[in-house]
Amino acid sequence: MGYKYVLIFAVATFIAVLQTEAQEVSVELGPNEIGVNEQFTITVKIQDDRLRRYDDFPDIPGFEKAGISTSSSTNIVNGQVSSSQSVTQTYLPTREGTFKLSPFRMNVNDTQVSSSGTSITVGPAKQNSRSNNPFDFNDPFDNFFDRDNNAQEFVDIKDDAFLALSNDKDTVYLGEGFTTTLAFYVSEKNQAPLQFYDLGKQLTDILKEIRPSNAWEENFNIENINGKPVSIGGENYTQYKIYQATFYPLNRDPITFPEVGLQMIKYRVAKNPSFFGRRRQEDFKTFYSQPKKVIVKALPSHPLMESVAVGDYRLEEEISGRELTTGNSFNYTFKIVGEGNISAIEKPAIWESDNFDVYAPSIEQNISRRNNRVAGSKAFSYYAVPNEPGDYQLGNYFNWVFFNTTTERYDTLRSEIAIQVSGKSRKNDYISSQDVGTFYDSASRADNRLRSLDNDGWLQLLANMLILGMLVLTVVVVFKK
Repeated sequence: MGYKYVLIFAVATFIAVLQTEAQEVSVELGPNEIGVNEQFTITVKIQDDRLRRYDDFPDIPGFEKAGISTSSSTNIVNGQVSSSQSVTQTYLPTREGTFKLSPFRMNVNDTQVSSSGTSITVGPAKQNSRSNNPFDFNDPFDNFFDRDNNAQEFVDIKDDAFLALSNDKDTVYLGEGFTTTLAFYVSEKNQAPLQFYDLGKQLTDILKEIRPSNAWEENFNIENINGKPVSIGGENYTQYKIYQATFYPLNRDPITFPEVGLQMIKYRVAKNPSFFGRRRQEDFKTFYSQPKKVIVKALPSHPLMESVAVGDYRLEEEISGRELTTGNSFNYTFKIVGEGNISAIEKPAIWESDNFDVYAPSIEQNISRRNNRVAGSKAFSYYAVPNEPGDYQLGNYFNWVFFNTTTERYDTLRSEIAIQVSGKSRKNDYISSQDVGTFYDSASRADNRLRSLDNDGWLQLLANMLILGMLVLTVVVVFKK
């Protein structure tokens, strides 16, 4: 039987080695020439393993971090299964110019990966190709016949479309998220030929106006503008989302969104079109959104109201074992899962006790932005050592307070794990390691050698001269009288 267990252990070890060797971590950088209205990305990809933890992405001069997204894929080819996970940091340029991404290193799943950096040139805004434009109504005769436009009369057709900025909430608590959507809507009854114009540059200018300075932003990073059928007031429209983000207020000031305009190409149509004549004439129209405001309410009174997270969360926890021995370490993960500002979540409060030595946690964060909501998780993995035998409820040591936006009251995520610790007490070992000795031990180490007072003679001389001077001054005063 002993050989059987040795063989199983050897096979398991061999498989673990193969899995470690199969794990591949790589860094991919975006293009080094982009327009000021485009994005630069850094992607960390791991092959055949789960992305558990990673360091912060580097800062890039001339860019601001816009958001992090994750993705995963699994492939089965000829019965062989391979998987990959990646995390992408998006950067937005703040101005034109050439900027240097310095070489950097990151720890991913305790594996260090490095990049030599690059130089990024940011040029003028780039215009999207019309072939991707949902409103691109091309007339093949426009490119082949050059007719005198004055000979043809063009008329303006009334459009049935509008630009709208909407919020899913009009009133929120301080720290509570709300989602803002900027979209262009076209009725199914619309007959006017419309087309997006220089959307990238326009969106850059629009975002400068509508992004509130007193809120944290989680951008959904819309890359492709696709039409989606919606119903408004009983009428059918096609919605083209231009921008979407969730904002979390940082103070009590109302969050205001001003009126913004989007310029569209709106074609004038030939009044009496002929077979060889032009059938439309390019013109422009600016569509304006309505200003909006979101009211921010104070959280109910609470000792922690200035520091708690706000959202709808639940606890998922893991521990390496429930029957422990003093002096032997264990791992415990406190994972906060739910909807809210995941980036702002702080680590749980830990009740300090001599019963355990608890070390600073490693942190793993995952954020998902889809279906008009921001959700995710933040896991705090602790390494701890028990010092005293006994039965313990970890809920007495690990808890996290937050304001629940669903119930509109404060709530606490508290560990529900119970552990048993056996072995002898380590308190005496700890005291011994810290003991500086008894009073008599200290006295025996003190320096008891006699010292000469000759070194202090000059102080006595100075004092005598001062006394003599005072006597002389007193005699002079008496003599004058």
